[in-house]
Amino acid sequence: MSELGCYSPSFKKPSDVLRMRRKRARSEGPGRITSSPVVSVDGVRPFSPGPLLSAPGRASGGVKRRNPFANIENTYNSPKKRALSHIDGHSGAQDGKKAAAAITGLDAKCREELPNSGVSMREELFNTDQQHHHIETPVSLSEDDDLFEDLSPPVLKSPAAVCDAAPAEVCLEFPADWSLKTRLLFTSPQSFSWAEHLKAQEEAQGLSSHCRAEFTSLPASIQDPRGCAELRCGFQQCLQYWQHPSLPWLSLFPRIGAERKFSGKCMPWAQDATLQQNLMSDWSVSLTSLYSLLKTRLCPYFYLCSYQFTVLFRAAGLSGAKGISALLSPTTRGLREAMKAEGIEFSLPLLEERRKSKELASSQLGESVHRETDGEEATSGDVLSEHSENEEEEDDDDDDGGFSWLKEMGVQDKIKQPDAISIKLRKEHREVRLDHRPESVVLVEGSNTFTLLNFLINCKSLVAGAGSQAGLPPTLLAPTAFRGATLHTLKARTVNVKTRVRMGYQDVCSLEVTGPIMPHTLHALTQLLKPAQKGEFSVGLYTHEPTAVLNVPVSQTSEPQKLEAVVQDLSRCGLQQSSIQQLAVPSMLGKSALRQLHMRDYSYSWKS
Repeated sequence: MSELGCYSPSFKKPSDVLRMRRKRARSEGPGRITSSPVVSVDGVRPFSPGPLLSAPGRASGGVKRRNPFANIENTYNSPKKRALSHIDGHSGAQDGKKAAAAITGLDAKCREELPNSGVSMREELFNTDQQHHHIETPVSLSEDDDLFEDLSPPVLKSPAAVCDAAPAEVCLEFPADWSLKTRLLFTSPQSFSWAEHLKAQEEAQGLSSHCRAEFTSLPASIQDPRGCAELRCGFQQCLQYWQHPSLPWLSLFPRIGAERKFSGKCMPWAQDATLQQNLMSDWSVSLTSLYSLLKTRLCPYFYLCSYQFTVLFRAAGLSGAKGISALLSPTTRGLREAMKAEGIEFSLPLLEERRKSKELASSQLGESVHRETDGEEATSGDVLSEHSENEEEEDDDDDDGGFSWLKEMGVQDKIKQPDAISIKLRKEHREVRLDHRPESVVLVEGSNTFTLLNFLINCKSLVAGAGSQAGLPPTLLAPTAFRGATLHTLKARTVNVKTRVRMGYQDVCSLEVTGPIMPHTLHALTQLLKPAQKGEFSVGLYTHEPTAVLNVPVSQTSEPQKLEAVVQDLSRCGLQQSSIQQLAVPSMLGKSALRQLHMRDYSYSWKS
């Protein structure tokens, strides 16, 4: 290519050049004004937008295609549009009439100054109106900033970035979340250096305060958190929990879907039946001890985590329940049938709630039809309501499998009817569909919880018979001590994370807590961080998904107990009074869990 001195990237064959010249001559018309020839640089013809559509020497019959970027007035960052934006920004404080007059004046002025330009006056008015609505925000020269922010992956933001608008009212408490968390990530503009490198005396004081259930009240705002010994001791106290069994080389939470985590570990009991029996015997003693503490209200709640499901036992008065309650999720049809065989009465709260809502909707529909119509229209409303009920109970047919209509037609002998087994399987299809789903959560209340306890102790399928978790009893987690329990500490470390800002990212102080995080731990940590971080922090909550459904409300057959009475009855359970008050309120999250929690100006906001 270096030998060809006349070579250029825009080189074309002579036939193509002639064709383009003829096409240009036809489009521009015979009356075009020829300008002086443009000298090319290095053989490359420079770009020329050509004359405007409204040029005086241009023929009216031209069909030239217009380049939208040929005129600078067509661009977003044109000088006239910037002038209009600047004028509107200064005149935005005027009232509506003055603003409308200014817009009209600008419109007339633009019509006089730009008679031949391709600028759309509707676009000018739209931009002017947008500037009036956003007076306080600076004028951005790029429209793509917000676009790329929406399409970017979610990033945990600081409270100032997430909570742009202040809440309408001050919320001093967030709803109780009964799901288990695996990780908490706190972020705040204030430093978390006070939470690291605790002294031996502070650790000992925190352990002693946890075992004795002694709590120290903190001031509303702490000026020097790093020098506050009560704050550091309270942080150590919040990280404690009790667990059984405890194996130093195994992490026994979570248990559902943890086969890969257990594979390759030392399992001396896997092939030893005697060792498995000893483990189950000690586990049964610990479970019985926990239920006794729960019954006497010395333990507020505890979790049983097996490789298939999780059970939450709660003391009387918590979550609005009058007596002891237990939630079990997820379940299967076989497990529910086994519980029925043992005489355990239970309910499916999510299915009952859905059924009640449908009945209420159908009744309201029937009443509205009766009020609005008479005679035959009212009768048709009844037929519609009956039809909707039949659709809801399409799986609950008669014993003949829904083939009774064949007898009315007289063809029942000519069509082969399914046998009894097929009819039974079709009826059970609705129950089987619930397996391993959030809707399969089971609620047990009152004295049936003791029957459930005996069922769990004697249930053969509670422990895996094969696989990496074979022979290992379920994990018991509780906020207070019980027989055979081991005291554990959640892992906490301060890390630096990146948060998105307008022009990029910035460093934000953060605190990460990992482990089996129970409801009282989350509440105690937020109460501790409120004065330490001066009411400004945000937290991302990582939920153990099978336990998110444990937030379903408990059915209240009688009037709920007064909050003061519940706090008084559970005063010796080992939790702070503020935590008991939060946990005593009926759950309002349904089958969802908290995902983000923010505090700004000592007021909570959250996302579930």
